[in-house]
Amino acid sequence: MAVVRVRQHVNPLSEKYQAPVALPDWSEAFANPHQPLHIDIGCGKGIFALQMAQLTPDWNFLGLEIRKPVVEAAQRRQQEIGLSNLHFMFCNVNISLPALLESWDDQPPLRQVSIQFPDPWFKKRHQKRRVLQPELVDTLARFLPTGGRVVVQSDVEAVAIDMCDRLTENSHFLRSSPDWLPTSPFPAQTDRERVTLEQGLPVYRAIFTRS
Repeated sequence: MAVVRVRQHVNPLSEKYQAPVALPDWSEAFANPHQPLHIDIGCGKGIFALQMAQLTPDWNFLGLEIRKPVVEAAQRRQQEIGLSNLHFMFCNVNISLPALLESWDDQPPLRQVSIQFPDPWFKKRHQKRRVLQPELVDTLARFLPTGGRVVVQSDVEAVAIDMCDRLTENSHFLRSSPDWLPTSPFPAQTDRERVTLEQGLPVYRAIFTRS
């Protein structure tokens, strides 16, 4: 069998990623679509979302990822385990998230969003490719209820600062602490978080609450 090489980074601004995603039937995606919803943006292999779905069955988890082969692998893991509170989708979140949330029959049950270890895009001319842009923050502010949370994590301090700056620019979000959080608010870890901590390196974390 041929080995398919998955690109570590893809350019979200390229034409192939501008098409809107097909909208799912949420009653088919989740056994109980009205449970509180956690969206993991840039879910990668989906290990974090899969663990969270197992640990907190009274929540639904939606993993969104721009690399299609990675999503397909995550979908296979979900199907093998048979979790009915977990769903993975291939999409460009900056294109498709508003339509996804508008497609609920009534107010979407969104309560929490995580953006963890996103592609850093170090070069200044490439930073417009970073996932957390002002338009995405506006979408999160629009759909998260009062008290809803956005949790950001990165092993690159400059990227974590940039995400915090984007959220702080929106008056609807308040940071829980001016300092980096010493531990994760979640009982599960991403692969990148686990490896970073095993190497004794810092993780930069912050929580923003919808006011």
